[in-house]
Amino acid sequence: MFTRVLAKPSRSILLIGPRGTGKSTWIRSHFKGAPLYDLLDSRQSLRLNRDPGLLYQEAAPLAPGSWVVIDEVQKAPALLDEVHRLIEEKRLKFVLSGSSARQLRRGGTNLLAGRAILTPFFPLVSQEVGFKFEGLRQLRYGMLPEAFLSEKPGDYLESYASAYLQEEIKAEALTRRIGAFARFLEVAARQNGQVTNVSGIARDAQVARQTVDGYFQILIDTLIGAWLPAWKLKRATKQVRHPKFFFFDPGVCRALSERLPYPPTEEEAGFLFETWILGELRAYLSYSRLGYPPHYWSSHDGVEVDFLLETAGGFVALEVKSASRWRGAFNRGLARLRDELGRGRVRCLGVYTGERETECDGIRVLPWLEFLKRLWGGEILR
Repeated sequence: MFTRVLAKPSRSILLIGPRGTGKSTWIRSHFKGAPLYDLLDSRQSLRLNRDPGLLYQEAAPLAPGSWVVIDEVQKAPALLDEVHRLIEEKRLKFVLSGSSARQLRRGGTNLLAGRAILTPFFPLVSQEVGFKFEGLRQLRYGMLPEAFLSEKPGDYLESYASAYLQEEIKAEALTRRIGAFARFLEVAARQNGQVTNVSGIARDAQVARQTVDGYFQILIDTLIGAWLPAWKLKRATKQVRHPKFFFFDPGVCRALSERLPYPPTEEEAGFLFETWILGELRAYLSYSRLGYPPHYWSSHDGVEVDFLLETAGGFVALEVKSASRWRGAFNRGLARLRDELGRGRVRCLGVYTGERETECDGIRVLPWLEFLKRLWGGEILR
C-alpha cells in the first residue's frame, strides 16, 4: 500500500485532479464522519441542482469549524455560492473535489479568492510508493493507483480511456463531434511531449485548425494534460515559442494513443520518461507550495533543454534521457543554456535510466531513482 503526500489541511480546500487519481480515497481517509455530498450519485446531484439552497439549510446547524465534504462539485457548480455563505457566515470548513475546471469556472471564481486553497491532486508519486518500482513499468502503465496496483493494468487503462470519452466528453456535451474528438485525441496522444504543431494535428485528425485549439482547451479543462511553455530569455530574439503538450500520466497517454498492447518503442519511451518526470516535478512543486512554473528551453537553431525552472536560489535545468548510458551529446542543450545564463546562475543536472551517478563535461548525472529521492528530499529545487 501507500501513503499520500498531501496532508490534511487546516482550512477549506478545493481538491482538483483527473478521475482515478485517488481524491475520494484521500478524502475518506482524512475526513471520516464528516457530512458527505457525493454528486456522482445522480439523485443527490439532481436534488441539489434543483435547489442549491438545501445545502445551506442542512449544513448551517453544524458547529463552527465542522468539515463538510462535496465530492465532484463540478456536477453542481451553483453550490459554490452556498459554500461561500457557509464559510463566511457559519465558519464551516469544506473539502471540495472536482475533475473538471470548465464547469467550476462558471460559478467558482468567488470561492477561489482566498476562501479555499486550490490544490491540484496527482497520480501516485515516487515518495508515496516508497521509491519501489518494478523496473520502468510506470512508463508503460503510468501511476494511477488502480493501474499501479493491478495485475492487469491494461484492462483498467482501456476502460479509463473509454470512460473519458463517454462520460467526460459525450455525457457532458463538451463537443458535438465525438468522432472527430476521438481522432484528435489519438493524434495528440501520439505527439505527447513534442512541440505542438496544431496545423499538423488538424490535418491528421481531419478537423479544422481552430477546432484543434478548442479540443486542446477541453483536455486542459478536464485535467487530462497541460502545456509546458518555452522559456523566453529577455535578451534572446530568436527562440522557439510554441509550447509542448504533456498528458498527465504515461499510462493514460498510451491508452488514448491506442499503444497499450505494445511495449514502448525507444522513441516513445523517451517522451514517456519525460512525461513521468514532469509529473513528479509538478506534484512536488504543488504539494510543497513552491509555485515555480516549469518550462522547457530551446534556442533559435533547435538546441533544447527538457525542463528549466527559476527557483529562489537560481535556475535549475534538467535534461532527461531514457538511456542507460549517458553520452556527451546529451549535454549540448545544457552547455548552451549555461553559456546563455552564466555558469554561476544555473545548476545543470542530467537524469537517466542508468544505475550510477556520474559526471560528464562538468554536468552531474543522476540515476532516475536517486534524482527522485533528492527531489522529494528537497535537494533539487532548493
